Amino acid sequence: MKFDNHLPRSVAVLLFFLSILCHTTPVRALTVESVTFSDTVQIGGKTVTIHNAAMLRYLKIIKAYVAALYLPEGISEEQVLSDIPKRLELSYLVSIKGTDFGKGAAPSLERNQTPAELARLQGRIDRINTTYKDVKAGDRYSLTYLPGRGTELALNGTPLLTIEGADFAAAYFGIWLGREPIDEKLKRDLLKGRKK
Repeated sequence: MKFDNHLPRSVAVLLFFLSILCHTTPVRALTVESVTFSDTVQIGGKTVTIHNAAMLRYLKIIKAYVAALYLPEGISEEQVLSDIPKRLELSYLVSIKGTDFGKGAAPSLERNQTPAELARLQGRIDRINTTYKDVKAGDRYSLTYLPGRGTELALNGTPLLTIEGADFAAAYFGIWLGREPIDEKLKRDLLKGRKK
């Protein structure tokens, strides 16, 4: 029987790569309702960790979307709407028309802003409302705020627009995390933090 002279080297190379794979830290993830979110994201070149993820039920019956909140380490509940990097990812479980996003956000924005604040923000709110596109189950919107740059809206990883202002970010993230959010249970679940 003839032996392949390269077999020992091939085996050594294979074992080398297997040892690398065994010693690398696996990418952690968080899964809710079969929707998986990565453990970290990059915001302005900095790594930001997932705080928690939770599902929103529309009218307490319809599973509408799963949301994931990313925050820098050590941020308290009181600081979440301050001028810090953050991301909210919304993975949809149902189809929604683009024109319905503004209608859904309006009541929460009105509850959390004074008439004067809302008037100051209205032009920017209109811009984001006209940018939303229809989504189907499996699509994912993300809102990412980077201090000094603004709030980026992206659909399935593709940026659609960026809106300036820490005031806009506080108001818009406030739809989910503000004083009177779109859903109190969703807010509590996102802010309580992920169990380690």
